[in-house]
Amino acid sequence: MEDNMTNNSLFAYIQDVYAPVDDERTDSELSVIGEIPKDISGAYVQNNPNPQFPPQGLYHWFDGDGMIHGVQLHEGSATYRNRYVQTKGFVEEEEKKASLWKGILEPFDPSSKRPFDKDTANTDLIFHNGQLLATWWLSGQPYAVDPVTFETKGAEDFGGTLGDMTIAAHPKLDPRTGELIVFGYNPYKRPYLTGGVISKDGLVTHRADLNCPIPSLFHDIAITPNYTIFLDLPMFWDVERLKQGKRRVRFDRERPARFGVMPRYDDGKDCQWFTLPSCYIYHTINAHEERDDQGNIVVVMTACRIENPLPQCDHDEEPAIPRLFFLRLHPYLYEFRFNLGTGEASQHQLDDAPTEFPRINDDYIGVKSKWAYHPRVAKEKTLLFDGFIKYNTQTGENEHVVYGEGRIGGETVFVPRPNAQGEDDGYITTFVRDRRKERSELVIYDAQTLSLAAQVVIPRRVPFGFHAHWAPN
Repeated sequence: MEDNMTNNSLFAYIQDVYAPVDDERTDSELSVIGEIPKDISGAYVQNNPNPQFPPQGLYHWFDGDGMIHGVQLHEGSATYRNRYVQTKGFVEEEEKKASLWKGILEPFDPSSKRPFDKDTANTDLIFHNGQLLATWWLSGQPYAVDPVTFETKGAEDFGGTLGDMTIAAHPKLDPRTGELIVFGYNPYKRPYLTGGVISKDGLVTHRADLNCPIPSLFHDIAITPNYTIFLDLPMFWDVERLKQGKRRVRFDRERPARFGVMPRYDDGKDCQWFTLPSCYIYHTINAHEERDDQGNIVVVMTACRIENPLPQCDHDEEPAIPRLFFLRLHPYLYEFRFNLGTGEASQHQLDDAPTEFPRINDDYIGVKSKWAYHPRVAKEKTLLFDGFIKYNTQTGENEHVVYGEGRIGGETVFVPRPNAQGEDDGYITTFVRDRRKERSELVIYDAQTLSLAAQVVIPRRVPFGFHAHWAPN
């Protein structure tokens, strides 16, 4: 990136831990501190925003082109590689050798025939039907990625069954059926929210259009074996400003939070909506079904709840702070209960430590689980993680792991041991950036004892990124 950007407070998201890398590379036989467990085989992969060219106008962290960074582990050895997700927009810009789209902080032309936003596929990754799918927070077409080489295979239309439906980040894989439960949204026109089911063989088998009154900033869902939980929360796109070609997100503290519990294959008409006090949730943890004393089905969901997702910066700090402040979040572990028989909803807080990007053992998605692994929010000017917390989500009891001074981590991913004997029988993996040594590591912890097993040294820095996944060999 150009020097005037890397030292300019208007471009805070291409500096420090966010600074992009400018090459794709492969490094084999990485050095290891400790010992990589012999029974761990696969790749920790993370999706990062990484602009290919200097941006047009102001740059936001969410704007960057998708780039996958990963470390492949096999029989105690490790290989690092990184590759861009070669979306349609990425290829167009590569041909022109310049950025062709403005980011979300800049105005757009609402009369334009081309897409207003570049689908970067920069947000999330999920392994389904033998391939990685890279997805985008603004909802677009997933891109299929080879889970070993990270090379882009192309836009995924699921055998022509996707149609005009888009898919947002954070679909959920049902480990019992192999189905991928997805959602998509469109802030520019109705229906603002769509749900869907993709079979284990990679075909869209169901779609439901949901009647939401405003274009909320939909970001995640939760599932049980029979239901999908949609989050229609009062952080939303300002429709009038969108008509003017300006992207503005509002948060209405007087508007209740709505949670829709819909049978998995419903058309949306039988979605049961519950209301609770205003809040926002970027990420759910898990959900399951119970029955109360009267035999009513109760859907129980855990998530990281935020009281106010748009805090105001009303004090004098360094110039970059106003552009970073909105990510100075205070998300807390909450349990939510939705009684399908009585229509009652409740919530209660389980801990007072701020955490985000929560993960569980994915084999327990949709059923009652006990353990979750949450990156711990550091006392920094924006959202960074200085360790992780292992939670008992049934009681709130927890244990903390701290990475150490000058060390910042990413999303933690649980990797089960072969023939695991329990829910937490496995490993916790994540990238850790050492700011002092200007390098990154893949760290591996025993999930039961929380002891550090290995630090795989990556001979470069990996920028602070979004979501991660485990791709089995």
